[in-house]
Amino acid sequence: MSFDTLGLSADILRAVEEQGYRDPTPIQQQAIPVVLQGRDLMASAQTGTGKTAGFTLPVLQLLSQTAVPIKGRRPVRALILTPTRELAAQIGENVTAYSKHLPLRSLVVFGGVSINPQMMKLRGGIDILVATPGRLLDLEHQRAVDLSKVEILVLDEADRMLDMGFIHDIRRVLAKLPAKRQNLLFSATFSDEIKGLASKLLTNPASVEVARRNTASSQIEQSVHFVDKRRKRELLSQMIGEGNWKQVLVFTRTKHGANHLAELLNKDGIGAAAIHGNKSQGARTRALADFKDGGIRVLVATDIAARGLDIDQLPHVVNYELPNVPEDYVHRIGRTGRAESTGEAMSLVCIDEHKLLRDIERLLKIEIPRIALPGYEPDPSIKAEPIVNGRQGSRGAPRQSSGGQRSGAPRPGGNGPRSGSGGNGAGESRPARPPRQGAAHAGQRRTGAPAGRSRKPSGE
Repeated sequence: MSFDTLGLSADILRAVEEQGYRDPTPIQQQAIPVVLQGRDLMASAQTGTGKTAGFTLPVLQLLSQTAVPIKGRRPVRALILTPTRELAAQIGENVTAYSKHLPLRSLVVFGGVSINPQMMKLRGGIDILVATPGRLLDLEHQRAVDLSKVEILVLDEADRMLDMGFIHDIRRVLAKLPAKRQNLLFSATFSDEIKGLASKLLTNPASVEVARRNTASSQIEQSVHFVDKRRKRELLSQMIGEGNWKQVLVFTRTKHGANHLAELLNKDGIGAAAIHGNKSQGARTRALADFKDGGIRVLVATDIAARGLDIDQLPHVVNYELPNVPEDYVHRIGRTGRAESTGEAMSLVCIDEHKLLRDIERLLKIEIPRIALPGYEPDPSIKAEPIVNGRQGSRGAPRQSSGGQRSGAPRPGGNGPRSGSGGNGAGESRPARPPRQGAAHAGQRRTGAPAGRSRKPSGE
C-alpha cells in the first residue's frame, strides 16, 4: 500500500513525498481512512510507528476540504493536546511540514516561554492549534483563544493525558469545546481503566490496535543487570567507556537524581546533561540539541522525556532507576528501536527495585533477559528498602519529589496541577511521574550489536 491509496489530496501527498516517505506504516494504513470518514477513533500502536502522521495527515485533509472564512479571524478548527512541550513541538513540526502546500495556519503553544507572542499569533487566526493543557487554559482565561469552533480534537499520548493528574485540565478544556466534534485518541498504551475513561469522551468510536497493548518493540534488545544502588553510576560509566557508546539516553526517578548523575558522569569524563521539568525551556532545548548533534554523549532524563523525545536512530537507553508505573517502562525504552532501527535497552536494578521489575515483566508477559558484568555482583547482605512516592529509602536516595508522580497534588515550582499562568516547569507534564532510565550494554554476555539504522516512518 502507498500513501496515494489512502484518499489524501495531491498537495498532502506531495508534502509527504518531499519528506522522503513512500509507504504508510500499519497504524497509518488503518487510522487514516477511519479519520477521513469522520469517525471518533481510539488508536494504539507502539512508539516509533508513525502515530503522529496517523492523525496529522487526515486532519489536514478534512480541514482543507472546507472553506476558510473570508471575513473575520480564522477560528481554531483542530485542537491537538499533548502532555509535554517536547511532544507538542514535534507535532507542530509535522503539521508544518505536511501542510506546506495547503492554505492552513498552525501554531504550537506551551508553557515555559512568554505567553505574549503566542497571544499575538492567535489574534491573526489559526486553523490548527497544538497545545499543552496548562498553557491552553491560560490563553483561554485571557480570552486569547476561542475554542467554540473546534471541529476535531486530538489527544496524543491519551493514556497520560487522561491520567488523574490531567483529567481536571482536560475536563476544563472539553467544557470549552462544541459538543459536536470528532475525537481522536492516540497512544502507545491504554490500560483498561483509561480505556473505560476514554470511552466516555468518544461516540461510537472505531478502534485500531496495531500491536498487542503494552508491549515493547521486537527490535529492542532488552536486558537487566542486577547491581547495588551505590555502584550503579560506576557500572554505567564503565559500560559507556568500554562499549564506546556515543549516544545514551538514561532515565532517573527524580530531577535531583538526574542532575546529580549528569554531574558525576561529567566528572568521569563522559559528556552529559540533564533534562527535566525544573529546567528552563531554553536549557532543555539546548541539552536535546547537543545530544542529537553529538556535543554530549549522555542525556539524563526524568519521565517527562519518555513521551515525545524523537531522536533518530538512538542506539542505547538505560533505566538507571526503574519507573514506578510499569507502562512507563514501555514508553522509556520506546525511544530506541524506532521504525526499522534496532536498539538496546538495559535496566540497572538494585534490590529495592525487584518488585518494580516483577510488575514490568507481568505487564510485558515476558522475563527480561539477565546479564552480568563480572565484579558488579550484588552484595547479598544488603536488604531491600521500600520505594515510596518515587523515592527509595534513606540509604543514598535523594529525598526529593519524583520527576513525576500521579498524585495530582501541587509540587514545588508549579509542576503540579495548574498553578495559574505561565505554564509549569514540567512542560505541562502535570502528573509528576517517577523518572525513568533507559538501557544498553557493553561488556556483557550477549551479542548482537545494533544493526544499521534506517530512517523512521513519517510522523513520529
